[in-house]
Amino acid sequence: MFCDGCGAPVQAGQAFCSRCGKQIVGPVVAMRPMPGRVQEHVHLLGILWLAASALTAVGGLFLLVVGTTLFPHLREMTQVPPDVPVGFLCSLLSTLGILVLAKAAAGFLAGWGLLHREPWARTFSVVLAFIALFNVPFGTAIGVYTLWVMLPSQSQKEYDAMAATQAA
Repeated sequence: MFCDGCGAPVQAGQAFCSRCGKQIVGPVVAMRPMPGRVQEHVHLLGILWLAASALTAVGGLFLLVVGTTLFPHLREMTQVPPDVPVGFLCSLLSTLGILVLAKAAAGFLAGWGLLHREPWARTFSVVLAFIALFNVPFGTAIGVYTLWVMLPSQSQKEYDAMAATQAA
């Protein structure tokens, strides 16, 4: 039971709060415990990772499609100089597209793991958050938000407790 003025613990039958001196009127009601940082933000964080990964996947698919369909036919266009390295450009864009799609798949995995409170998802999302910091502006925002929610040691304890409750 707590004082409604300052939040200090109050015993049943106590007339005044021992900390702030406010008069206790009526029955003293027990307050619900405040949710922790992880419990409050993990669902939104999982959704944000899924949304950001969807945007990343669109970019990766674009690079892959352009690298495999447009650049192989570059020599057939009349305005293109003959010294353009078509093979290199095809390989470069295709490789970049595959790497971006792999990053999107990792983000989808992190989002799914956070939504399902998987034990490995906290560590995986923190690693991805550090990588995402370089992806301005959305990656930086989700990276900072993930680190703010998941990095403190208290967050690890809270997430582990949530994962254990989910598994049970």
